[in-house]
Amino acid sequence: MKRALVVGSGSISKRHIRNLRSQFPHADVVCVSSSGRTLTASEVGATEISDTISEALANTPDIAIVASPAKFHLSHAQMILQAGVPVLIEKPLCVELSDVSTLSLDNRKTKIGVGYNLRFMPAAQVVKKILREGDIGQISTVFSEVGQFLPDWRPGVDYKEGVSARKELGGGALLELSHELDYLSWFFGDFSKISAITRNSNTLNIDVEDSVDALLTNDQGTVFHLHLDFLQRSPSRSFKAIGTKATLVWDLLANEVKLLKPGKESQLVFSDPGYDRNEMYVEQLRAFIGFSKDISEFGSTLESGIEVMRLVEAIRKSDALKAWVNIEAIK
Repeated sequence: MKRALVVGSGSISKRHIRNLRSQFPHADVVCVSSSGRTLTASEVGATEISDTISEALANTPDIAIVASPAKFHLSHAQMILQAGVPVLIEKPLCVELSDVSTLSLDNRKTKIGVGYNLRFMPAAQVVKKILREGDIGQISTVFSEVGQFLPDWRPGVDYKEGVSARKELGGGALLELSHELDYLSWFFGDFSKISAITRNSNTLNIDVEDSVDALLTNDQGTVFHLHLDFLQRSPSRSFKAIGTKATLVWDLLANEVKLLKPGKESQLVFSDPGYDRNEMYVEQLRAFIGFSKDISEFGSTLESGIEVMRLVEAIRKSDALKAWVNIEAIK
């Protein structure tokens, strides 16, 4: 990899730039501001700055990463795809499911990935394996939860100015915390129906939802409880699947996976409390570069990103109708 383009100058853009430069120290990493503001290379850690995406594409990069606000993901990706450059789009894929129509079929022939990086955590892969092999038996109920007080996300930064808090940029708990929707789809496949409530508690003075609660079902009869929020003062992130043989628990913050067996028996299947969470971004980057060269697969595809957006749309529709929604009917 000799040259990469990163669109955006926020915290996630800077992370991608750092990782590109650490993993490929001899490569050129070009950054373009998504807002048009003037940047310096030292400010974002890039080797070069371009004023526009078109200018950056003149010296064809090997890959591009779109890490602009969600509202602009597809318009920025479209320009890159038209140049035939493989592109990794930060999550979420877009803001509205209908936005996907802006990508032409020709553009879809170019390699596209979506940045749901939790898939690259070793713990997530352990959970996926246990579920695939059926070690916990028939699953009746699944719980997936994430919550953290939004003002604590980035200390020293006004949370109200960030993308997460602003509707016009594609913020809100539903899109910002859509990792949970992605890994549930990755673990279990398609869902059939959903009933959901999205709310703004009015405690953060932002114009987006700060919590989401949903019930989902699939054709196997499993019930999924989903909770996302910007409100919990003590961060929490967990997954639990209740099976006939055991209960599988994944604590994402402690980075451990347990099997709870009959009685009080508990088996620690995986534990790595010292795990460097930047590693999942590095693994994602390496996998995407391999994918761009037809060397390896990349599971977080355009299609899986669209499926997440179908679930987002179904949640919004259920909330608006105050009713169960058939997910298969969402187009």
